[in-house]
Amino acid sequence: MYSYHCLNPISEVGLEKFTEEYAPVSTPEKADAILVRSAVMHEMEFRKKLKAVGRAGAGVNNIPLERCAEEGIVVFNTPGANANGVKELVLAGMLLASRDIIGGINWVQENEEDGNIAKDAEKAKKAFAGCELEGKKLGVIGLGAIGVLVANAATHLGMDVYGYDPYVSVDSAWRLSRSIHHARTADEIYQDCDYITIHVPAMDSTKGMIDKGALSLMKDGVVVLNFARDVLVDEESMVDALLSGKVKHYVTDFPTPVVAGVKGAIVIPHLGASTEEAEDNCAKMAVRQVKDYLENGNIHNSVNYPNCDMGMRGENTRILILHRNVPNMIGQFTKILADDNMNIADMTNKSKGKYAYTMIDIDSEVPKRVAQDLENVKEVLRVRVIG
Repeated sequence: MYSYHCLNPISEVGLEKFTEEYAPVSTPEKADAILVRSAVMHEMEFRKKLKAVGRAGAGVNNIPLERCAEEGIVVFNTPGANANGVKELVLAGMLLASRDIIGGINWVQENEEDGNIAKDAEKAKKAFAGCELEGKKLGVIGLGAIGVLVANAATHLGMDVYGYDPYVSVDSAWRLSRSIHHARTADEIYQDCDYITIHVPAMDSTKGMIDKGALSLMKDGVVVLNFARDVLVDEESMVDALLSGKVKHYVTDFPTPVVAGVKGAIVIPHLGASTEEAEDNCAKMAVRQVKDYLENGNIHNSVNYPNCDMGMRGENTRILILHRNVPNMIGQFTKILADDNMNIADMTNKSKGKYAYTMIDIDSEVPKRVAQDLENVKEVLRVRVIG
């Protein structure tokens, strides 16, 4: 029997994926797995019982990733599960920026008691006129799950789409429309495009990437869209660009005191993944990944440990070893097993940065002393035996 605790409300569609072998518990201290959306976990203390954290969403800045890794807790996220919801809002953002729809709606509300509103609207509407998206150049920086969907959808709107991503995956490349132009540098996007949308993770190399220098390369009257992370944009520089008219509109899904209320900023209250479908998809994906890890030891979409999959456990006993990525770990593990005359039926080892993961199938039971010997190896963080 496994136990789980939800720090936030998690879609019932996802929780229904748990079988009768799983039971919800009232506190995280009793849980084998925690499911979370936005709750901040940095001040939480983790018990030895906790094996996994499933983030129903993509961003993980609310989770202490390295501390979890050091305590042998695998953290999962759900990249791509909310991609369609974000894609649709990006398209809506482009439409809001191209035509003053918000201004027009506000005018109607302000004149709702005007008995001649229909006639007066014909005179007033020229103040809210804009342009069409068809034929405009869109630059997509970051061609992951969301970026690919945005790029492909924009081609169907008749836009001339340019994509830039030096680390594009094979899967994303296969899904990308052939009509999308390949930009060799981000500067090409900045210089040539009428609309620029960013879809990259927040890392040291990407934080503040849309800065004064990047903005200076852009066309006058450019529209910049940010539905990825607020920290990707130097907001002070963006405000200056909005006030000078360099940037016509900055459409962002991240309200901050710096941009809220600034003329030309279209600020949305973080609605990108706030759809019933996205929440259901994220919950189902998070539960599926947590279950596979608890039952089989397989890791998919972890942000602090490598992906590693040996399929269903079957009749074998499976040893799971979370450890630091240092030399001679496999040799030490196999020696301990050999000293106890244990036969290895299958084995795999993967690494990711400072951490590694080893899965070993044994065709017999594993005594507690062997598991303890493995855990006593220097640089081992946690050992789990399933069988």
